[in-house]
Amino acid sequence: MINELKQFASIRVEARAYLTYLLTRNIPNHVPDITLDTIIAAFKKIKKENENISILYVLDAKGVQLIDNISSKPEFRKGKGVNRANRAYYYRAAREKKPILTDPYPSATTGELCVSAAMPIYDDKNNLKFVAVIDIPLKDIVRILHPTVWSTIFTNTSKITYGVFSIALFLIAVLLFAKGILGLFSEGVHPSDLQIHGIFETTILFTLSLAIFDLVKAIFEEEVLGRNRRDNAGEIHQTMTKFIGSIIIAIAIEALMLVFKFALTDPSKMTYALVLLGGVAGLLVSLAYYIKSTKRNKRDNGAA
Repeated sequence: MINELKQFASIRVEARAYLTYLLTRNIPNHVPDITLDTIIAAFKKIKKENENISILYVLDAKGVQLIDNISSKPEFRKGKGVNRANRAYYYRAAREKKPILTDPYPSATTGELCVSAAMPIYDDKNNLKFVAVIDIPLKDIVRILHPTVWSTIFTNTSKITYGVFSIALFLIAVLLFAKGILGLFSEGVHPSDLQIHGIFETTILFTLSLAIFDLVKAIFEEEVLGRNRRDNAGEIHQTMTKFIGSIIIAIAIEALMLVFKFALTDPSKMTYALVLLGGVAGLLVSLAYYIKSTKRNKRDNGAA
């Protein structure tokens, strides 16, 4: 704990800038139509994008808490109606008329050391309407802004590793695409020269190349470039859906090729093609369940 306090003292300016940025970026100020619902919606967005934040709540102009705490833990969702006018985050924010950051203190809600960032919210006539408050555990703010040597080494190593795998997968995608191009032109440019088997194989190569490229894009953007996971959650789900969909298309094409082949050469082996088609149907059901589950989780997180 002493070590965390020392580390916090060295990053206090950065911590205030970080938390102030979260508040000012998401919550409008000095506007005529500011409402409690607007602040709650902004809080839910902040919480969704920053898992380390413990609780968020809103005070009125007199320091009375207007809503229960917004938190991912149900036992922390309380506090509505409590007068917090004697707390430093309220009277400092109201007195200084700007976002503030408190010293570390034991949270009455979580029971652990935390820091609070508070921002006074005014209407267009400069009347104090609300005070928005964010609580974050001390250990989490220290970990975010003051990572250890080992965590830095691990992070850099992970980025390099993901970068190497991304390059390797990208090269595979390029090779598959090049093989598809060669296969396309090897059939000839005249329609009479085209063979159904060759067209199917070329389509599979292009489909797999696109699927791998989408996978590389998702891995590189999130793990190497470090783009925010919450911001890209919808994009990642879309990439996974496209990737699985491309695989399903490739397998379905292969199954169709087998149906044609066995129908002409050996009908007794048609069972193998039917089994492959059953696998395609199973993948489609799994994909539908995945899409439904992600949409349901998105709705639940938005309502939390």
